[in-house]
Amino acid sequence: MPSVVCATSVPLPDEPAPAPRERARGALLGLAVGDALGAPAENMKPSEIRARWGRITGYVTDNPAGTDDTEYAIFSGLLLARHGSALTPGHVEAAWHEWIASRAEGPFRGAGFSERGTLENLRRGLAAPISAQHRHAWSDGLAMRAAPFGVFAAGRPAEAARLVAIDGSVSHEGEGIYGGQAVAAGVAAAMAGAPPTAVVAAALAVIPDDSWTARSLRRAVSVAHRGERAVRSAVVIGGYPWTDLAPEAVALAFGAYAAADGDFRDAVLTAVNMGRDADTTAAVAGALAGATRGEAAIPPEWGAAIGPARGSCLPSMAGQHVLEVAERLTRTAPTRTAPAELTGTAPAELTGTAPAETERHSSASAFLPNESGGGRARLRGSGGRTPLRVTGSEGRR
Repeated sequence: MPSVVCATSVPLPDEPAPAPRERARGALLGLAVGDALGAPAENMKPSEIRARWGRITGYVTDNPAGTDDTEYAIFSGLLLARHGSALTPGHVEAAWHEWIASRAEGPFRGAGFSERGTLENLRRGLAAPISAQHRHAWSDGLAMRAAPFGVFAAGRPAEAARLVAIDGSVSHEGEGIYGGQAVAAGVAAAMAGAPPTAVVAAALAVIPDDSWTARSLRRAVSVAHRGERAVRSAVVIGGYPWTDLAPEAVALAFGAYAAADGDFRDAVLTAVNMGRDADTTAAVAGALAGATRGEAAIPPEWGAAIGPARGSCLPSMAGQHVLEVAERLTRTAPTRTAPAELTGTAPAELTGTAPAETERHSSASAFLPNESGGGRARLRGSGGRTPLRVTGSEGRR
């Protein structure tokens, strides 16, 4: 497995390479579009999708919207925009308490099993990383919210992987962490203009070579040239009732992205039509392809349908828009004056500083907790410390 991947921007013929801001907007809008496209097909088999819609080629609902995937990505993106490279498990835990655990829940009641288990542990007084020790710590709940870390750490996959593991220390461990790291690193590489092969290599470089996630990812991309049926057959755990396991979902998303060679429309629709956890796989594929090709690659009618979050899962995120989060992350990320070098080694310390907050939406500023956390967000023994090393095994199924 390569430890260092160097990549230069590879624009399409006769097309300029997207600017960093356009890639950032493409990544997060692409996530929301993929989420909304895939939501109706979640937990379905390809045969069930074909029986109902034929092949999904666009929105199949009159009022498409993102699900918990988009709202949790907004949540993590706003938190990252506040703290940047100084993010700690304490910051993340405080935000979970203040903006999720202590508030009335939406209809989804905490989203997937990993989020529900985390909220139960936090409400019982458990702190990170113990809060992440529940039966579904291997889910794709971190992978679905990982793209903002790649946007912030553009061109620095190792830094993106480090930061997303801090976020995940509250809710995930083992393969759940690895799935989030693969996605964050892949988006970081794509943000620097890496071609799809280098994006995949960057994702593999930040997770253990013998992990379930790495094995699944390699199997998916190795057969991607044969299409979505081959990708699905290579990684889906036949007969397993739950579709949100991270090694499977992340591999399906990267397989769809590789099969489409980074093309946004093809990547997202491939993910959607494979079914399983279709909203998450399409959201991840959309983030990767959106970072690769930029916002302009997203069909206008798809992007226009994405409005502010409705708060259907996280009421505190109602009114937030993924494009505003992209703008915040772009402004907060340190300025790079040299070409991005994608490495699997420890990153240099960040030297940029966050600009003064000049938000257009007061709700965005209202979301951000103060440094001390306050109230229910007061930390219990976890503030500022380095997260424990995660050493999950493939046996967590």
